Amino acid sequence: MASNTSPEKLVSALMSGLAVLRHLAASSTPLGVTRIAKDLELNASTCFNLLKTLVHEGLVNFDEATKTYSVGLGLVELANGALEQASYVRMIQPYLQEISSTFQVTATLWHRTRGNRVVLLGRADNEGAIRVHMNIGQRLPMYLAALGRCMAAHSGLSTENLRKEFEALRWETQPTFEQYLKDVERARKLGYAVDNGSYAKGVTTVSSAVLDEDRRPLMAISAVGFSGRLTSAQVSEMGEFVKERALKVSRAMRAGAKA
Repeated sequence: MASNTSPEKLVSALMSGLAVLRHLAASSTPLGVTRIAKDLELNASTCFNLLKTLVHEGLVNFDEATKTYSVGLGLVELANGALEQASYVRMIQPYLQEISSTFQVTATLWHRTRGNRVVLLGRADNEGAIRVHMNIGQRLPMYLAALGRCMAAHSGLSTENLRKEFEALRWETQPTFEQYLKDVERARKLGYAVDNGSYAKGVTTVSSAVLDEDRRPLMAISAVGFSGRLTSAQVSEMGEFVKERALKVSRAMRAGAKA
C-alpha cells in the first residue's frame, strides 16, 4: 500500500508564492523577476503576478530604479509575531508547570487570535495516570468556558454584543445568558472564572486573563481537572493561585511594553 504523507490537495499558486518568498529571503541581494523565474523554473508572467501580489501585501519590496525585489517588512512582522508567541510560552511555562504539579491538573495557555478565537500555545500535564489532554494549536471561541468568562470580564463589550457572542457558542450543558452574565461579573470581581461542567461534562476549569498594557485580555491561563477530584475549596484555592500567576505575567508584559 502506497503511503501519502502530504495533503491530498495543495494550492499550487500558494506554494509558488512561498517559494518566491523563501528565495528572496535566502538571497543576499535584490533580484529581478527574470532571475527569480529562472531560478524557480516559473513562467515569467506567473512569477511577475506573484511578486505583484506579494508587494501589494507588504511581504516584498519593489525597487523602481533597479526593477528588483527584496523581502519586505510585512514578512518580518509575521516572523516577529511567531517569535513573540514562542517567548510568551517560554516565560509562562514555569507557571503552567507549577499550577499542574501543585493541583495535579492540566494547565494551559490560550492566546487571543483573529475572529474572536483563542489558540492553545502551551500546556503542562500532571504526573497522574488520568489527565485532560488538549493539542497545541487547538482553537476555541474566545468567550467559551471559564477562559471565555474571564476574557468577557475585561472585553468592554456591551451586554447586547456579549449576548450575540454567547448565542453563537456551543456547550455540553448550556447555561442561560443571565447565568453566564453573572459568572462574567463574578470573574471581574474575583479575578478568575470557573466552569463546572458546562463546556465539558465532568470537567472543571479555572481561568484568569492576562492583560496587555491597555488592560485588554490578550491571553488566559487555565487549570483543567476532573470535577470529581476537586472540592469547592480546592477550586477556590486554584482560582487564586492561577490569578496570581496571570497577574505576574500581566505586570511583566506591561513593564516590557514600557521599556
